[in-house]
Amino acid sequence: MRDLPVLVYDGDCGFCQLCVDLGYRYLPTMPRVVAWQDLDLAAYGLTVEEVEESVQLVGPYGLRASGARAVAVLLAVQRRPTWHLLGRVMLTPPVSWAAEGVYRVISRNRHRLPGASGACAVR
Repeated sequence: MRDLPVLVYDGDCGFCQLCVDLGYRYLPTMPRVVAWQDLDLAAYGLTVEEVEESVQLVGPYGLRASGARAVAVLLAVQRRPTWHLLGRVMLTPPVSWAAEGVYRVISRNRHRLPGASGACAVR
């Protein structure tokens, strides 16, 4: 595993790609971003089931986060106060519970969202 965090997403999903593109556009600090289809999952301790279910953030010192928590961690490390605060709030219960629920609804319906394609449907 590398020394920098890696955000692993579904490269076959147009909505997921749209989200990554928005991250690059609006977030000053982005980790290395790799489609799971282009990654040696075993080297990062990930399974196909995990990466098909949700975005994964893995990195040094045991960093592992998925779903809404991965998004929240990504926001919490931003230098801009608004993004940083949003990430910190998303990591705090009960907001973290709601964020995960919203993430799951979006994940299950990503084939209906902007940028989506037939490949976006959860397998």
